[in-house]
Parts: sequence; structure tokens; C-alpha cells
Amino acid sequence: MDQPISGYHCDDEQHWVAELACGHNQHVRHNPPWMSRPWVTTLEGRQSMIGQLLQCKKCDEQAPPDRDRT
Repeated sequence: MDQPISGYHCDDEQHWVAELACGHNQHVRHNPPWMSRPWVTTLEGRQSMIGQLLQCKKCDEQAPPDRDRT
């Protein structure tokens, strides 16, 4: 299910995590050639993606909201 990005935080390993409007978190990495997300690497890029939709596998699985929403 597609969900809009509502914010971001870094995990303990300093990887960016998108906070989705549904209450789930999803890592967003720029890791070419597997995942090309150069927008993750800058504040301006991340801010430009607020409101954009990401596929939320946790919603598809009807998982409860994530607790780590720092």
C-alpha cells in the first residue's frame, strides 16, 4: 500500500529512515546500483520528498505502527 512520507530520522547506524503517515518507518538508502535514491543524501532532497508515496510492506501485512518515531 502506498503511503506518504511525513518525516525522517536516522537510525542507530546513521541510515536514513522515512516516517510514513501510516505510522510505519522504512529505510530509504541511496545504494547504487541496487537502489538509486540520490535525494536521500541531502536535506533539500529529503525535504523535497515529503508527501511523496512509498510502498509500505508493513501496511500490506497489516502490521501495527512502529514505536521508534523519533
